[in-house]
Amino acid sequence: MLAEIITIGDEILIGQIVDSNSAFIGKELNKIGVDVYQITSIQDDKQHILDALEEAKNRVDIVLLTGGLGPTKDDITKHTICEFFGDTLIQNDKVLQHIEALFAKYIHTPVTDINRMQALVPSTSTVLMNNFGTAPGMWLEKDNTVFVSMPGVPFEMKNLMKDEVLPRLQEKFDRPFIIHKTVLTYGLGESAIAKKIEQWEDDLPSFIKLAYLPNLGRVRLRLSARGIDEKLLIDTIENKIADLHAFIGDIIVGYEEDESIELMIGKILASRGQFLAVAESCTGGKISQSITAYAGSSSFFKGGAVTYATQSKTDLLGVDRDLIKQYTVTSNEVAKAMALGVKNKFKSDYAIATTGNAGPSKGDGDVEVGTVFIAIATPDRVFSEKFVFSNLRERTIGKAVNKSFEMLFNEIT
Repeated sequence: MLAEIITIGDEILIGQIVDSNSAFIGKELNKIGVDVYQITSIQDDKQHILDALEEAKNRVDIVLLTGGLGPTKDDITKHTICEFFGDTLIQNDKVLQHIEALFAKYIHTPVTDINRMQALVPSTSTVLMNNFGTAPGMWLEKDNTVFVSMPGVPFEMKNLMKDEVLPRLQEKFDRPFIIHKTVLTYGLGESAIAKKIEQWEDDLPSFIKLAYLPNLGRVRLRLSARGIDEKLLIDTIENKIADLHAFIGDIIVGYEEDESIELMIGKILASRGQFLAVAESCTGGKISQSITAYAGSSSFFKGGAVTYATQSKTDLLGVDRDLIKQYTVTSNEVAKAMALGVKNKFKSDYAIATTGNAGPSKGDGDVEVGTVFIAIATPDRVFSEKFVFSNLRERTIGKAVNKSFEMLFNEIT
């Protein structure tokens, strides 16, 4: 069972927006046993859209389109779909009533003729009601291929996928089971892991595939199984992961389908009634941002301080000026002082502190670009480690964030 995702819009092709829709759609299709054969981004151009539809029809079973359904003249998708299907647009009264209700409740301006045009749909289409916007989704079929057109606004598309599209696809098609399990590892690189698990990987059955997904100091190992016997797939993957612990159990921290390392840290601390605080220099708030991205983080996270300048380390965290003068602002000694300072300031049980040089210039310190000192303060001690991550700023910051979580996780487990 193959699908193609087609995103329509010049704004994607010129890099004005990032195509997050395709990532979401691909993930949701995979959950129901549908493989994405291709993702295509095209212009708001009639011939380009027609060509893309014809080509997709000849290679996949399902074509999902997003974008081009707005009320303005540059949105031509509905008219082009009509041409492709030899169809005409007709007014759908239910959609029109929905548009008028949205305007009355949220917009408080008169509905214009341009807005009413959103209620025009191909006469042979099945209308998929968009409860969060004015542009409906449309389901059409041609030569045994299903075509679904959805608005490009992400939250509108996501709700249409979940409420309308996925249930209909599951009802219409018989699909294999696709089971994924992703192992999260910290502390070893991709090639080092591959060497350690070579025999284990060679023993995997043919219906299980392994993918290495490295990212800034951590490696995800994704096992994917496909078949018609769901229980066999699940049991086999679980057994193989159990075997994997004999090879790299010391670097496995969890499973992506369950929760992130930030959430695992949070659950452990919250269950103990303990709290975390963060002092960041070179990571610029990224650690705190990663923690507070999850609802409920206040149950274990007291807060953080971005003490980017040298002065702020002394003023806010109480780092001794003589310490900075003796060891420089980028040092194990200052990192430890920052961790203790923020731990005391926020009255937390644990603290993370980062100081270093992410680049591109040396700044206040004298260490090489890519050097980061990470300190962890616990109820009993404080320690710091030096790392040289990269000569690229974003890569250094990302690795420092991930390493900070790894170090804290190892300390509390």
